[in-house]
Amino acid sequence: MIEENVILVNQNDEQIGLMPKLEAHEKALLHRAFSVFILNSKNEVMLQQRAHQKYHSPLLWTNTCCSHQREGESNIEAGSRRLFEEMGFKTELKELFHFIYKAPFDNGLTEHELDHVMIGYFNESPAINHDEVEDWKWMKIEDIKDDIEKQPEIYTVWFKIIFDEFYHYLEDHKI
Repeated sequence: MIEENVILVNQNDEQIGLMPKLEAHEKALLHRAFSVFILNSKNEVMLQQRAHQKYHSPLLWTNTCCSHQREGESNIEAGSRRLFEEMGFKTELKELFHFIYKAPFDNGLTEHELDHVMIGYFNESPAINHDEVEDWKWMKIEDIKDDIEKQPEIYTVWFKIIFDEFYHYLEDHKI
């Protein structure tokens, strides 16, 4: 399997190059990424538990899906592609905001991403890809906030950062 490239960007989200994903994470270089939050009609977020065989953050809980755009792919196209690859369904996505964060992993790699955060709605059960996802669940937004404070070790490093941004976005905006 050929390793995918990530899109290296500057602070203004302008592409400045391409690099293999692992190398970009080893060098902690800023690259474009996205995070998808799927909500149901009860205002619960669909969380996924990362598969046990993932090379970093296995079995930790995180947002519905997240990954990296491919060259020439829009943020929405990338989010829709990866949502289907990981969770097995399609739904309309809307981009809410983007921000930059940097988060080290326990294995020496670092996420340094300009992250485009998207939202979508779905009321069914996903058909998860077990190569990517171990399990999934619906959780109320306030319960996620409380649970991250009580047991931060069960969540991915980036999810804790992204969820905080998402939570404050929801406080300030109607969606």
